[in-house]
Amino acid sequence: MFSSLFRFLLAIAWLLQASAISIGPHQNLRINSRQALQDLVTWDEHSLFVRGERIMFFSGEFHPFRLPVPDLWLDVFQKIKALGFSGVSFYTDWALLEGNRGSVVTDGIWSLEKFFQAASQAGIYLVARPGPYINAETAAGGLPGWTLRFNTTLRSASPEYLNATENYLATLGKIIADAQITNGGPVVIVQPENEYTTWPGANPFPEQQNREVMAFTEDRLRDAGIVVPFLVNDNENMGYWAPGTGLGAVDIYGIDAYPLRYDCADYYVWPTTRFNQSWQISHQMNNPTTPFAIAEFQGGSGTGWGGTNQSDCAILVNAQTERVVYKNNYSFGATIFNIYMIYGGSNWGNLGYHGGDASYDYGAAITEDRLVWREKYPELKLQANFFKVSPAYLTATAGNIGNGSYASTDVIATTPVFGNGTNTNFYVTRHADYTSNDTTTYKLQVPTSVGNLTLPQLGGSLTLFGRDAKIHVTDYDVGGVNMLYSTAEVYTWTRTAANSTLLVLYGGADETHEAALPASLGSPTVSEGSDVTIGRNGSYTILHWTVTPQRRVVKVGNLEVHLLWRNEAYNYWVMELPAAAPIGNFSSISKDLAVVKAGYLLRSADISGNELRLVGDVNATTSIEVISVPRNPINQISFNGELIPSTNSQSGRLTASIPYNPPNISVPSLPDLQWKYLDSLPEIQSNYSDALWTSCNQTYSNENRTLTTPTSLYASDYGYHTGSLIYRAHFVPSATNTSTSSILSLNVTGGVGFAHTIWLNSTFLGSWPGNGGVQYYAQNLSLPSSLLPGTPYTLTVLIDHMGQDEEAPGTDAIKFPRGILDYSIPGVAAQDVTWKMTGNLGGEAYRDLARGPRNEGA
Repeated sequence: MFSSLFRFLLAIAWLLQASAISIGPHQNLRINSRQALQDLVTWDEHSLFVRGERIMFFSGEFHPFRLPVPDLWLDVFQKIKALGFSGVSFYTDWALLEGNRGSVVTDGIWSLEKFFQAASQAGIYLVARPGPYINAETAAGGLPGWTLRFNTTLRSASPEYLNATENYLATLGKIIADAQITNGGPVVIVQPENEYTTWPGANPFPEQQNREVMAFTEDRLRDAGIVVPFLVNDNENMGYWAPGTGLGAVDIYGIDAYPLRYDCADYYVWPTTRFNQSWQISHQMNNPTTPFAIAEFQGGSGTGWGGTNQSDCAILVNAQTERVVYKNNYSFGATIFNIYMIYGGSNWGNLGYHGGDASYDYGAAITEDRLVWREKYPELKLQANFFKVSPAYLTATAGNIGNGSYASTDVIATTPVFGNGTNTNFYVTRHADYTSNDTTTYKLQVPTSVGNLTLPQLGGSLTLFGRDAKIHVTDYDVGGVNMLYSTAEVYTWTRTAANSTLLVLYGGADETHEAALPASLGSPTVSEGSDVTIGRNGSYTILHWTVTPQRRVVKVGNLEVHLLWRNEAYNYWVMELPAAAPIGNFSSISKDLAVVKAGYLLRSADISGNELRLVGDVNATTSIEVISVPRNPINQISFNGELIPSTNSQSGRLTASIPYNPPNISVPSLPDLQWKYLDSLPEIQSNYSDALWTSCNQTYSNENRTLTTPTSLYASDYGYHTGSLIYRAHFVPSATNTSTSSILSLNVTGGVGFAHTIWLNSTFLGSWPGNGGVQYYAQNLSLPSSLLPGTPYTLTVLIDHMGQDEEAPGTDAIKFPRGILDYSIPGVAAQDVTWKMTGNLGGEAYRDLARGPRNEGA
């Protein structure tokens, strides 16, 4: 039941909504204040709360339209959940849903119902980002082709543009609203617009019209029933739309950054100018009342025609990047962190912008074919699971970076994150030159609850091997046990059966590490492995070791500590066990955990009676070892619904083996098959009729290039925005023609990487094969013979449409035309040429409702 206070706040919110104000030409734009519209998703200056619990909102980007097979969405969600993530952010693409103005298609592959169901089943909260402009390397940034004909600046406060968004925002807003957590769904945050942070000539930004655009979008979403908080992604990090900044302000301010740039060809070259060291300062300046949110952060990069491949992008943003750059983000106290992309998918059906190719793998942790073999996947698993068991971080305060301030050398930089109300401190440590590949030894000098300490205490030094970073902790709570410090990184800890606790620490090969635990726990016993030095300093016992592939297990009273090589930790899976509704499979600090050593992938775990039920994938015969479960007795293991023989190891852990039998796939002999073909271009035949084609007779254009032809030959002016464009020019050379030239000139545009081919009647004249850096090309072609006066000719031009560009707000870059920019036919006046064109079947009134408005043609 709602409290009296909450009823009062709702009443205030209703009054504010009812008190609409008129701004400029638009009515019903409301000042956005932090209205308490619901009590399930709340926040303070430190973190997000879901159902009253603080949560590290660790999420990744995944677009349903880039995997248009609803039955596969659960597969991706489960792989994201297995990382320890709590959320997913997703865009919807207006251009794919309302390709025909007035008809928003939301069924079939465009339905989000299974997307929401799959997220809930996997236990993933969602950030919905409906735009209407989304960027996202989509054609026209997700704006429908028909908006390109508007005689106004897109994304401005003009009635023509804003009114055009109404139907889409109302329809998608209602679908998202129905899937909010308040209605039992997974949506907990909504982002209106996207990177709306600049405008040509605006000084300062935002101007009043920009405020009206944001307010209009937010109001339409609120009108549709959205009550969860609004988030913004400010790629300028200037505080735009932060709470309290006036009309258009959101609830939670977030930034947007891609510090590794997009040059996948030089994947080992990290830029030296884009690495941030002071976001905790800008956070306090821009949004001190909300959590530090990174709404988009680089998880890879896209590729374009003629460029490098996606594997190179996975190297640019690899496991080293995640250690150095992502941990730098944590040093600023980020508690909302979204990686773009976690799964990229494919640019199906011409949905991509002209700068991208058909793949949207993005070098992400999950590959385009949904595999998880890249090392960046398990590295993320280590990081995400650490924060799930480190609640002190969620209220910590970021300090300032210092070179040599905590380390014994100024070659090492350390940023402290101080426990706020707890004794726990986090020390994020890396090379001061974050691009360095050097090996550096150092000692760490930190305050603790027993005084200042220099670590390690039992000899030796800590080491950073090249592009690496560490999160050292002091006075870290392990289920009620105060770990005085650990130079090794914490992966996870959990309560186990028999009132004991498991703690997992890890490090890189050949690193020396220490951890200090209360001596009151009892004398340590090394139950597995060797070469662990045990010392004592006052009331604390010190464990000292050098990391090797050998696992070490140390028991200290009721605490079992696993000291792992990082690559061994990759094989430990920390699985949340289902909880009662409404938590279910969603993340909660109150949930029981099972820790299992396995191989390629564990998707989920559950306990039924004495059976541990695992669901996962194997790519080789795989050993299973149950490291920890929250209750006994467990004496059976099932995998994907089948019981597998299990035994107890010498250490008393339940183990099993899962056999792997690779599939036997046979490929038929392709030369021996019967092949058929169809003429794909009948348009060049002499008997072809183009009577039903669209006449290019418009004498003006709203595209952002002035016409240089008698009538527009821009495809979007005639409702063709995608796929293959075909033009036919009909002309008859004058009987008085005295031209001796035999050069035909055409200036053609299709977007970067496009190609075109030209025929005169049915004679091939030539082609332009395309270039990844050229979006239009002027070509001179020699005619096979002089044009005969009084003879009718047909010129056919076939153009690849590679998609529109993206844009910064207000530039209308997406309006640069596709089609024919100019032409010259020897002996024929331009006005004496009659042009017709066609493209996808039906143009904007497209016929293929199942696959969408762009899925036709090359």
